[in-house]
Amino acid sequence: MQSNIVVRCNQLQRVFSSETKEHRVLSNINFEMKAGEFVVLIGPSGCGKSTLLNLIAGFDKPTGGTVHLSNRPVEGPGPDKAMVFQDYALLPWLTARANVEIGLRMQKVPAAERRATADRFLELVGLSGAATRPVYQLSGGMQQRVSIARALALNPTVLLMDEPFGALDAFQRAIMHRELTRIWRTTQASIIFVTHSLDEAIFLGDRVVAMTPGASGFTGQIDIDLPRPRDPLSNDFGVLKRQLFDLLTAHLPDRAEIFVE
Repeated sequence: MQSNIVVRCNQLQRVFSSETKEHRVLSNINFEMKAGEFVVLIGPSGCGKSTLLNLIAGFDKPTGGTVHLSNRPVEGPGPDKAMVFQDYALLPWLTARANVEIGLRMQKVPAAERRATADRFLELVGLSGAATRPVYQLSGGMQQRVSIARALALNPTVLLMDEPFGALDAFQRAIMHRELTRIWRTTQASIIFVTHSLDEAIFLGDRVVAMTPGASGFTGQIDIDLPRPRDPLSNDFGVLKRQLFDLLTAHLPDRAEIFVE
């Protein structure tokens, strides 16, 4: 097994069962991710993006197949698989610094080291001046930066991001795209990012993997070989957007009539 592969899914399946029927969400998923890579999973609601992310995170267990992180089987959640959610998942009455320290406190990191680590990552995400402010006073974009700082403070093997900017307005979302690109390049983190936005996927990813509903799994992938920061209005960006659109809609009979963000 290659040493630079940090995530490997082999013949991964997830079936949700009830008394009357089975619902197959993922079937025979094979996926690998290299260290330092920024991979985007894209597809419409219900295609299994978040399910796959939860299996990699250890929040859920596969019905069949395996998930390995750094050559070790994933058997449950842990700090090596940090998650950033759309709803921030912060404690609003605590300060930004205290929220970043939560995971470190659970790991019993000494107080002085916790504070130094939290302050370092708050500086990385541009929030040094907000360290002592309760997060309920911060904007949505600032709260999501706190969430990212909290995740990175754990020094995870992989950073998992489940539509983290979905609740932001278009302007804040564009800012966060540029900020996340800067943070990723600074930290050289390994990131798996879930979205349903073509523009977001192409702007952020080294590689974009397309998924469709019906447990059909991956329909293809596109390597994004554009210089950063990327220009969503460029011709090259538009060509990749069309290619990605075609991957996502190849199974539909009237795809020319469909608009995807």
